[in-house]
Amino acid sequence: MRHAPQKVSKYMIREWNEESLDHRNTLLYAMGISEEDAKRPIIGLVNTWNEMNPGHYPFDKALIAEMKEEIYKLGGLALELPISGICDGICSNTPGDRYTLPARDLVSSEVEMVANLNMLEGMVIMATCDKVVPGMLMGAVRVDIPTVMFTGGYMAAGHRSDGRMITLTHTKQAYAAYVEGSITREEYKDVVRHACPTPGACPFMGTAQTMCAMAEILGFAPHDNASTRSQSEKWHELARQAARQVMYAWEHEIRPSDILSQSSFENVVRYMMATGGSTNSLLHIPALARQADFDITPETFDAISREVPLLSTIYPNHPTYTMEDFDAAGGIGAVVKELAAAGKIDTDAKGMFGTIGDKAARAENKNHDVIHTVAAPIYEHGGLAVLHGNIGTDSAIVKFSAVDPAAWKFSGPAKCYDSQDDAWHAILKDEIVAGDVVIIRYEGPKGAPGMPHMETFMAAVLGKGLGSQIALVSDGRFSGATGGLAIGHVSPEAYEGGNLALIQDGDMVYIDIEARTLNVDVSEEEFARRKQSWKPVVKPATGWLQLFRKQCTSAHRGATVYWDKD
Repeated sequence: MRHAPQKVSKYMIREWNEESLDHRNTLLYAMGISEEDAKRPIIGLVNTWNEMNPGHYPFDKALIAEMKEEIYKLGGLALELPISGICDGICSNTPGDRYTLPARDLVSSEVEMVANLNMLEGMVIMATCDKVVPGMLMGAVRVDIPTVMFTGGYMAAGHRSDGRMITLTHTKQAYAAYVEGSITREEYKDVVRHACPTPGACPFMGTAQTMCAMAEILGFAPHDNASTRSQSEKWHELARQAARQVMYAWEHEIRPSDILSQSSFENVVRYMMATGGSTNSLLHIPALARQADFDITPETFDAISREVPLLSTIYPNHPTYTMEDFDAAGGIGAVVKELAAAGKIDTDAKGMFGTIGDKAARAENKNHDVIHTVAAPIYEHGGLAVLHGNIGTDSAIVKFSAVDPAAWKFSGPAKCYDSQDDAWHAILKDEIVAGDVVIIRYEGPKGAPGMPHMETFMAAVLGKGLGSQIALVSDGRFSGATGGLAIGHVSPEAYEGGNLALIQDGDMVYIDIEARTLNVDVSEEEFARRKQSWKPVVKPATGWLQLFRKQCTSAHRGATVYWDKD
């Protein structure tokens, strides 16, 4: 006799039929799970632990055991499900860097797959680094089961033998200085050895820190998670809190769709502007918002930038402050408190751990030198700007909080390169000089493919002390730690026939950050003439990169394969 599908247990929010559930349980019994425990709601601990990079290393077996215990006490059964964890720093300035941005969409697919394939009742998703945090959240939004996030906390700042603060990004600057001859090989190796002393996210306001903050502002992660030192006692307590909260969300059937709103995503942009967050946010926040059926565009960023002041700068926006200083000053909560007091953030926005107003109420700004008030900001406007003009007719992005104000208005002749490698070798050979506007193209989402970051070139610029004397304009992206006059995300990209592809050596380029303009002194008629003989540079791609090239959107729309909605 055939039985109709039924919800066989009060503990489950998924619909199971008896046969399928028993079939699953048979496999659970094989791993020592008791019949009684198999009746509990299964909560996936979806994490990225691996032995290859420090951002994901904190999610070890000891931490997982702590979280499993908390979930078990509250009636759940937590099972660990590992997925890919990548780090941009591992493959910087290698062909592997082309995979880092596409990895975001691949990770989102992994989360969607393991959650749905295993019929999870809820998830704690755990990651730290640049692309993995937004990727996990994209997948969680599509799955829409009770979900919280726990991020890995920040790494301690490094110090050279003489006590000077250093971070991962200083290694590239030191290499350029070594090649130039301004430091010795021993001094360079001293930086390499001491830049990253502990596990966790790099301790500067790069993409990893910006994305971990995004998870918190959206309400997925515990209060102070992103601005807490990795593996500290407080961090462990936050992990246990995340475990308890997923059971609360399961019990009350609170899903991502119940907490997210247009205002939630705009709050993230507001926080970003107040802290000079990473330009990569203009890829990740729109892509994530799209999954939740909300609309965040570069124009959203620019509008908010004009009304939200810059309140806090840590490296690379400040020469010495790191996440340790930010944490001691009150961290994310303190920034939110200042924005809330001035009416610059929506305090009613919901989250798994309460509202933004709750976050503001429990915070304290302990150092107004590190975290300014809205009444006395560092700059009246946010730290990012969206530029328009005949270069990047859709948009281009600059993190001007990391640019010397003296260089906010800049002009110079173009020097054009079809890859970052070519430009990097050119500057090391002193073929690029002060006053040049360097064009690096065919490094966009489709052109590279994969949109690698141009950090290596800009690190060489900074290492040579030319941060305010050379401009870069590219369809590639940047590390969140990139400093200097670096303009990226030029859309349309060169591969798709954007005007960036048609610029020639010697064309005069004009940059005006305050006016939000990016132009080259070439007429539309001349562009049309050059276009007649133009053919794209096609760089080889196989496998996942080939699929990504065929399916991804422009940087203007998040550089994602998941933009179109059914």
